[in-house]
Amino acid sequence: MIRIENISKQLSHRILFIEASAALNRGEKIGLVGPNGAGKTTVFRMINGEEQPDEGQVSCEKGVTIGYFNQDVGEMAGHSAVAEVMNGAGPVSIVAGELRELEAAMADPEQADYMEEIIERYGEVQARYEELDGYALEGRAREVLAGLSFSQEMMDGDVGALSGGWKMRVALARILLMRPDVMLLDEPSNHLDLESLIWLEEFLKGYEGALLMTSHDREFMNRIVTKIIEIDGGTLTAYSGDYEFYEQQRAQNEKQQQAQFERQQAMLAKEIKFIERFKARASHASQVQSRVKKLEKIDRVEPPKRRQSVAFDFQPAPRSGEDVVSLKNVHKKYGSRSIYEGLDFMVRRRERWCIMGINGAGKSTLLKLVTGTAEPDEGSVALGASVKMGYFAQHAMDILDGEHTVFQSLEHRFPQAGQGPLRALAGCFGFSGDDIEKRCRVLSGGEKARLVMAMMLFDPPNLLVLDEPTNHLDLDTKEMLIKALSQYEGTMLFVSHDRHFLAALSNRVLELTPDGIHQYGGGYTEYVARTGHEAPGLRS
Repeated sequence: MIRIENISKQLSHRILFIEASAALNRGEKIGLVGPNGAGKTTVFRMINGEEQPDEGQVSCEKGVTIGYFNQDVGEMAGHSAVAEVMNGAGPVSIVAGELRELEAAMADPEQADYMEEIIERYGEVQARYEELDGYALEGRAREVLAGLSFSQEMMDGDVGALSGGWKMRVALARILLMRPDVMLLDEPSNHLDLESLIWLEEFLKGYEGALLMTSHDREFMNRIVTKIIEIDGGTLTAYSGDYEFYEQQRAQNEKQQQAQFERQQAMLAKEIKFIERFKARASHASQVQSRVKKLEKIDRVEPPKRRQSVAFDFQPAPRSGEDVVSLKNVHKKYGSRSIYEGLDFMVRRRERWCIMGINGAGKSTLLKLVTGTAEPDEGSVALGASVKMGYFAQHAMDILDGEHTVFQSLEHRFPQAGQGPLRALAGCFGFSGDDIEKRCRVLSGGEKARLVMAMMLFDPPNLLVLDEPTNHLDLDTKEMLIKALSQYEGTMLFVSHDRHFLAALSNRVLELTPDGIHQYGGGYTEYVARTGHEAPGLRS
């Protein structure tokens, strides 16, 4: 359906692709992977015709419809969410628009002279609308929005009043309702809660068109894609299988290439040693000559291109007392909405609680009560002896001074640390080379999140309270964070929609549901096994 043939592409001074080729065939579900800045979004834009390669071509079969979701959702206001979704549903929304115009014309006395033609055209357009299943369109739009966790009230309210994250969901719903022949989804899993993520997973599994997507959620990717295209060093390489298989295959290929490289280097060293030893001897001249010619003809094996992977090692956190957080008979309301009525909850040293619940269940509220950024209406919240807390919240990014560079921010926070350790810290969190000279005001959401996380973990607290810490983090940084936190010896309380993160780090689950609050010993994996569902909103 779509062919990328021998493309080369340069953005300012950065070469993204050199004679790279790939294909997207009918019905394939492909994950596009590569480090930040490798050119994933550029691939989407070239397929969608928004950019052209410098050389080579990107071709698409005639008549193929493409739906492209990216993070730049543009302005939305003046329509309900459901109308906005229906308006973007491709051919059917254009036909619906013409139907509305014809209905207005039929009711307009000034058009009386043209009524016969209008009615005839109305019949044709109506037949086309039925053929496209247009009358079921609103029902399908509401179904998609409900899957993405919209309430009926939000569906019918002005989309302009929604936050950026909810507008993203509207833009995503548009593409899903459109059901094009090819879906290009650039980070569709960002901004989704766990219930929406699992719903989207099922939707995409049942989608019959071709899919090319990026995602920082490995579990989500694993369950949907059957092929990976990797961007690395200007080339596109295809791997059959899911993300996990790709990781194993890539590691195996690297190992084989390293072994080949080392064997060839040993052989070359032996040949060069022979040439050096005997080049001055006339008796060995012909042997030396033939070996020189042989070396000239050998195809050199390159060492594997190694991704820069960084590890972050925690300083040991100071020890806290055994009782870390105690909530007793806590009541909390927002307006008329009651969030907690008599909550009792105790966190002990080295417990790692993941807090689960649907949107509005009170997950972030609980973290705010623990951190003191919200007060209970009744009851008490107390921290135990020697507790040193670190809190990562979405608004934590607002504390950064926009005029400071990344490095200045770290220096300001840790004046005694010295350049070497701070540069190493910045590197661990994805700020290498010139990136550490970027001013905070120009950083993306993901970069700000990484910087705040780096500041929090350099001088580690013994209680970490994390509200969606993996939002915006790429797969490599997320993996580094999971490895670092799995070595962490303090106590954790966190909310996350990333199942890999939940499974790797939790050893307790607190589930907030309308019919009560449930505590589970054992982590997220045990919770899924015991309850039979991956998120509270999916109870059967």
